[in-house]
Amino acid sequence: MKTIDVVAAAILKDGKIFCAQRPSTKSLGGYWEFPGGKIEASEDPESALIREIKEELKSEIKILEYLNEASYQYEFGTVRMKTYLASLQSGDLELVEHQNSKWLYPGELMTLDWAPVDIPAVLLLQSKGVDSP
Repeated sequence: MKTIDVVAAAILKDGKIFCAQRPSTKSLGGYWEFPGGKIEASEDPESALIREIKEELKSEIKILEYLNEASYQYEFGTVRMKTYLASLQSGDLELVEHQNSKWLYPGELMTLDWAPVDIPAVLLLQSKGVDSP
């Protein structure tokens, strides 16, 4: 079974975290996630994350800190995800890939149906609480 290395951003603004819903037409459709994507062979995780946010949300982010790494074995392979806390530098987080989005306080995150690989980061954000940069 293949391993897919991905990165994700928990983007902070005014004490809330940006959450994105996967399109119903893609794998894991309807689940919520932190935006991001696959790391290309020539990239380090931080560069991949900055590129993915530009592509998926037409926005620039600043990576603030590394949060965690989690893995989950899906039917299509194992996803290994590094999640980072980030702030929005420019752009309005325009949805290119996702069908919906919400800004939630850390204590509200578990009201959504998260993709399994995202849940450890969600729980970490809830337990540590976060402040906007």
